[in-house]
Amino acid sequence: MYSWAILLAQIMLIWLGIQVFLSLIFLWYLRFEKPKVLADEQLPKTVIILSLRGADPFLANCLRSLLNQNYPNYDLKLVVDRQEDPAWQIATQVIQEQGATNVQISSLKIIRQSCSLKCSALIQAISELDESYQVVALVDADTIVHPNWLRELVSPLGHPQIGATTGNRWYVPTGKYWGSLVRYIWNVSAVVQMGLYGIPWGGTLAIKTQVIHQTGILDKWNQAFGEDTLIRSALSKHGLRVKFVPSLLILNQEETKLPSLTYWLKRQLLSSRLYHPLWSAVVGDAVLTVLLPSLVICLLVTAIWTKQWDAVVLSLGCYSSYMVALLLLVLLLETQIQPVIRRNGGPATKLSTATVFKIFIGIPFTQWVYSWSLISSLWMPTVKWRGVTYQVKGPWKIRLLDYRPYHLLDQPSDRKISL
Repeated sequence: MYSWAILLAQIMLIWLGIQVFLSLIFLWYLRFEKPKVLADEQLPKTVIILSLRGADPFLANCLRSLLNQNYPNYDLKLVVDRQEDPAWQIATQVIQEQGATNVQISSLKIIRQSCSLKCSALIQAISELDESYQVVALVDADTIVHPNWLRELVSPLGHPQIGATTGNRWYVPTGKYWGSLVRYIWNVSAVVQMGLYGIPWGGTLAIKTQVIHQTGILDKWNQAFGEDTLIRSALSKHGLRVKFVPSLLILNQEETKLPSLTYWLKRQLLSSRLYHPLWSAVVGDAVLTVLLPSLVICLLVTAIWTKQWDAVVLSLGCYSSYMVALLLLVLLLETQIQPVIRRNGGPATKLSTATVFKIFIGIPFTQWVYSWSLISSLWMPTVKWRGVTYQVKGPWKIRLLDYRPYHLLDQPSDRKISL
């Protein structure tokens, strides 16, 4: 048994080394990739598209941030599910409050049965654009951006091989719910993966209008469940790539409870399974992250039962050291990303001893929640998203089964969190 303990310890050390190596690559890119912004006269005319269904807690702040961009020529198009939707009133009030003249608000005209409501809204908004718009920027209702957000997002598109740009979300570890903490820990790993794999996030995303038509993305959205993950594959077929802009890490302070977080995570993983070009790598990462510590725990329990104390000491030391190393890795990423958040006007996160201890306890818990969500996502024949039920038979076999206006839902507790 001692030999098995040595073997597992060696494998865990190798896997930890890989995680550290990938994180350091990400941090190197974060530190040395400085945003190169274009001058006003070089910036193309851009439209920001925001689809709305339901009133997100930070919707008003999101709209204010979008209407106060340091960008010379842009418009904001809002596509609301229905005029009776609570988001319509909030949007109208903010527009009047800001005295904005570069905003167009409309209701969703066609509810397509073959894709998500969000994809329907994007297709509608983009199809109505005239030829003067050279860039389309997408954003989510829970994304509160800084004044240079659009300028930093659009500037890299001047490179002929960059078809799209993206940022990513970053959560705070100081929430009062365990769901918020698990989401934070999971997202730390997800941000590194998405940054290195070039996987876009729909909450901060810009695409050249020419590229949208060249790659047939509108046709893909017409049959898709999600709008962002599929973009990398669509662009790579035309020799184009997605560029991650490290200065566009956006802080999200929204809270979530564990049941809501679990379903949200399943939906995220379902979208990855359907459209992620490196889905096998995601699965491999999850298997190693969860299976190796679990095997060590099993070996530890067996060694205690059989009184093989040398194996007990090695297994316990291996597991504890691994978890401490993961904690230090999370804290390293947090401290390095904090300056980006502060430069973007976000508040500083204070990591107290109690918070650090909760993160330490939360790491193995997150691993199990993640593994359960991953397994569950493999068998999701239907998905409920903001009160709408979809049947999912494949990446391009999506069917809307049940739709009701948001304001008529009895219990809109399944409201999207941070898509």
